Amino acid sequence: MAKLTVGEGINFCFAKLLLEHGCNCVLADLALRPEAKALVEKYSTSDPRAIFQPTDVTDWVQLEKLFEVAAGQFGEIDIVCPGAGVYEPRSSSFWYPPGSNESRDSPTGSRYAQLDINLIHPIRTTQLAIAKFANSKTPKSIIHISSIAGQVASLSTPLYVAAKHALSGFVRSLAKLDKIGIRVTAVAPGYIKTPLWTESADKMAMVDESKDGWVTPEEVATVMLALIQEDHISESILGQPTDGDEVIPVKGGTILEVSKSVRKVSMFDDPGPLGRPGNSMGDQRAAEEGFLALVQSGSWGEAVAN
Repeated sequence: MAKLTVGEGINFCFAKLLLEHGCNCVLADLALRPEAKALVEKYSTSDPRAIFQPTDVTDWVQLEKLFEVAAGQFGEIDIVCPGAGVYEPRSSSFWYPPGSNESRDSPTGSRYAQLDINLIHPIRTTQLAIAKFANSKTPKSIIHISSIAGQVASLSTPLYVAAKHALSGFVRSLAKLDKIGIRVTAVAPGYIKTPLWTESADKMAMVDESKDGWVTPEEVATVMLALIQEDHISESILGQPTDGDEVIPVKGGTILEVSKSVRKVSMFDDPGPLGRPGNSMGDQRAAEEGFLALVQSGSWGEAVAN
């Protein structure tokens, strides 16, 4: 069994868990963080085995190369997780428009890097995976990383929210691939203690760790493994007691919210994620007021002269 993922945060924990369960893994990223590099080195000559394939996920040619390398190294591919993501960085953010000092998006480039990473890359990777899976006789899985941001609105992170809403709709739209043995699912985590947060002073300023609760990458990876292996998942899979401890059927199109417990996200009339442990993270009002003031500054949206 071979699995494609990227090498940071949730994906690192997922790859580690799969290796522990005997699955060969290809980690793809621009570069590996120290913990992912150590993981690849640990499994470089073992069975199962891990390899690293340098990949810019916004480059479709490099995505195709990733599949070629995985198939060449391990034969048939069974699991694909297009999990690379960024969380509204200033370099590609709605509030720091193309051409501004903070943005790396070009005002003549006709695209946002954030959407290329968070939405376009998962869509293209899914197409490539389906092409490989279409005539297989064994079950296949494509697992996406959505977010509780796919259920809510946030003035602070509108592009991220838009991408996660779209990704959740994309996953649901592919539900019937289950009929031909390709299960497309997603996790929708709450606030995860990963470098996306911890290495951003802007985001950590919103966090009161004495009151707010993190969801760990290990907890999300545990649910991802269950989405691949199981046909039913308990709400209390992470050890948190729940009222009634519902058993959730797993099939194509399933999206599971991962806070300190697990619940299925419904397409219609969903109660939403707020109020559940792990889904609350500080007070965003100061950040929102800052963005409103930025828009009223008189120069917002204007490209900086070269």
